[in-house]
Amino acid sequence: MINYIKLIQYLIYAFFFTLVVSPLVISFIKREKVKQVILKYVESHSAKAGTPTMGGLIFLISIPVVSLICFNGESTLAKMSLIVFLAYGLVGFLDDFIKFKNKQNLGLKPYQKIIFQLLISVGIGFFVYNSMLGSVINIPFTNYLIDIDYWIIPLVAIIYLASTNAVNLTDGLDGLAGSTTMCYMTTFVVLLLAFLETGLIGTNVVMVNEFQNIAVLSVVTIGALLSFLVFNCFPAKIFMGDTGSLALGSLVASVAVFSGLELFIPILGIMFVASAVSVIIQVAYYKLTKKRVFLMAPLHHHFEQKGCHEVRITMCYSLITFFVGVVTILLNIL
Repeated sequence: MINYIKLIQYLIYAFFFTLVVSPLVISFIKREKVKQVILKYVESHSAKAGTPTMGGLIFLISIPVVSLICFNGESTLAKMSLIVFLAYGLVGFLDDFIKFKNKQNLGLKPYQKIIFQLLISVGIGFFVYNSMLGSVINIPFTNYLIDIDYWIIPLVAIIYLASTNAVNLTDGLDGLAGSTTMCYMTTFVVLLLAFLETGLIGTNVVMVNEFQNIAVLSVVTIGALLSFLVFNCFPAKIFMGDTGSLALGSLVASVAVFSGLELFIPILGIMFVASAVSVIIQVAYYKLTKKRVFLMAPLHHHFEQKGCHEVRITMCYSLITFFVGVVTILLNIL
């Protein structure tokens, strides 16, 4: 039986714990003078130069602490999600630290970042294949399950690479990645709980308990992000940096992959997809024609160049993510 009151309590715990942790981390980062270096070609962001970064440390602390306190019963998958969360957070931290050390917006080289991410993602693929989850995945908008055997390993690896980098690309405006991820997590946890209630997932008591703890992790993330946005919304007092965006991207993937709902990620995370696809289109088209499709990529910068204020862009990204999530939930449970 799912205890919805407790889930709300966990969200509140995460919110207030993060609210306490945030000023302490911000104070530490300011004292260490870890400041954001703004890319020269993003002229509209010149005023943001010097804003403290590495703010992802805030929820890298709060989400694991609150989650581990709130988990109940079988929680192997949820704990593995936290391990992956911290692993990707470490990669992001190394990237941010190198930027800070060299006083420029160039951290880990692209191939270094991809190698680190690939090692983690392939490892997760093998874990999933050999775990209680196996190689069975849910097909969106149907009641069908499909067993893809060892192909689950490359699929999971691709999902993590895509999710982490898509969230990282979306982290370009004050509060954008945080609010969009919060809306993704909100609709995802409702979908997960609906599937549990209707028996579409969870074939035994152990699996039900595992998925319930995935739900706990999701609501804790929502609470932590809601609190983080108090400091990260426009005008941001701190940026999450790659420390936060790569870690959040891994959570976007983990809660779905460890629930067998990985094919819902590009639907519920539609705006993450838009960010990634806009960059792919821009780069490919420019290499072919030396012309640009967008004024600037990722997509949110295109809207900025068109004169749209970043608060409006952030609001639209969040609302679209939430709306698509609600429609997805309704189509899957009706």
